[in-house]
Amino acid sequence: MNVTLDKIDNVNATLTISFTEDDYQNDVKKELNEIGRTRPIKGFRLGHVPFGMLKKFYGDQVMANVIDKKLSKALTDYIVSNKIDILGEPMVSNDTKVDLKKDKEFSFKFDLGLAPEFELKLDKRVKIPYYNIEVSQDMLDKQNEAYRKRFGKQVPGEVSDEESVLRGSLAELNPDGTVKEDGIKVEKAVVSPRYFKDEDEKKKFVGKKVGEEVVYNPYKAVDGNVNELAATLNLDTKDAEVKSDFKFTITEILVDELAEMNQEFFDNVLGKDVAKDEKEYTEKVKEMIANQLKNDSNYRFTLDAERVLRKKVGELELPEAFLKRFLLAQNKDADEKKIEEEWPTAKKQLEWQLIKEKVAHNYDVKVENEDKLRLARFYAAQQFAQYGMGNLPDDVIDKYAHQLLEKPEYSNDITNRAMEDKVFAAVKNAVGIDEKNVTAEEFNKLFEADKK
Repeated sequence: MNVTLDKIDNVNATLTISFTEDDYQNDVKKELNEIGRTRPIKGFRLGHVPFGMLKKFYGDQVMANVIDKKLSKALTDYIVSNKIDILGEPMVSNDTKVDLKKDKEFSFKFDLGLAPEFELKLDKRVKIPYYNIEVSQDMLDKQNEAYRKRFGKQVPGEVSDEESVLRGSLAELNPDGTVKEDGIKVEKAVVSPRYFKDEDEKKKFVGKKVGEEVVYNPYKAVDGNVNELAATLNLDTKDAEVKSDFKFTITEILVDELAEMNQEFFDNVLGKDVAKDEKEYTEKVKEMIANQLKNDSNYRFTLDAERVLRKKVGELELPEAFLKRFLLAQNKDADEKKIEEEWPTAKKQLEWQLIKEKVAHNYDVKVENEDKLRLARFYAAQQFAQYGMGNLPDDVIDKYAHQLLEKPEYSNDITNRAMEDKVFAAVKNAVGIDEKNVTAEEFNKLFEADKK
């Protein structure tokens, strides 16, 4: 067997693998003999099938399998042993012509797309901004109010607002506004305007008192969601697509009563005995907000770091024709026009991936199990928090984190995210950081400027 590599240019090459009969005939004989020992053929005892008969029945198939295995191994071994950095996967060249039935010697050509060679040197002279977002009093007040609502309770109220829950009766109306005689009626109905999708329908329930009537359209209020309509109108989902107006007669109004600022409230928000008084509670909440804002600051740093690194590297030379052909082969639903349309985005993503890989190589970035577990814990805590389950014990978080890592659809994403986090950490450590303290409003304007 002979393997040769011919470079066409900086990013394209052809790999040729040639076979003579001596390279494969012994393996073909072994596989045919194995078939003769294990596969019954009518008219012959097992293990006594003439070799010529085996070759006649199975020769072409066996030779194709043997060649395919040897070809795949030779291709992989050559690329790995010679440390050839390829993009995509090798593709059989269009001018490869092989006839396994007639020929004894074969030559296979593969087109390779090569990763471009480039340098990326980082030092403290390379400046990247890092924005520290200040925790304002307004942020503290809003977060505190949200916690007090969350751990508060609902009590009877005199006047409704957008956050109120209203109880009463529903009656379907005719187009002229009269009650529909055989229409839908719900005696014990519950309406929560806070969940309405339509702002006009929501406003109809603001400033109302017990005994008043409100004419509104449930279908518009929930944007046609049949599940929500079914719950409101006490119907099966198959019958719930009702678009009529309804009259709602209010019998009770429930409003939010904020939780008192006491030890029970502090424990609910922060965990038992984390804060003993309002001052400690406020400091802890401020820390929590600061940590949340840190995530925003880190995200902004990734955008600015990518911009700086792309500018430093410049446009990379890529094997565009090869990659477009590869993408077309990988995506059966695409055509050449679609590939051309999507190429600018794909090119940009590939260039950034190559830059990140260069950083990882230069700074010996590796993802350890602890890195993945740390991120999985973060994901687990986030998922629990979405359902209002905060301050869970560490063992509960750890158990769910391990479960996430056992699922490939989560594990792969976590591994990629962990690698990206470590790459940006390496960049942050290597360059000069230009720290800036900004308000939330100033920080948000950075993203508005990006769109211009």
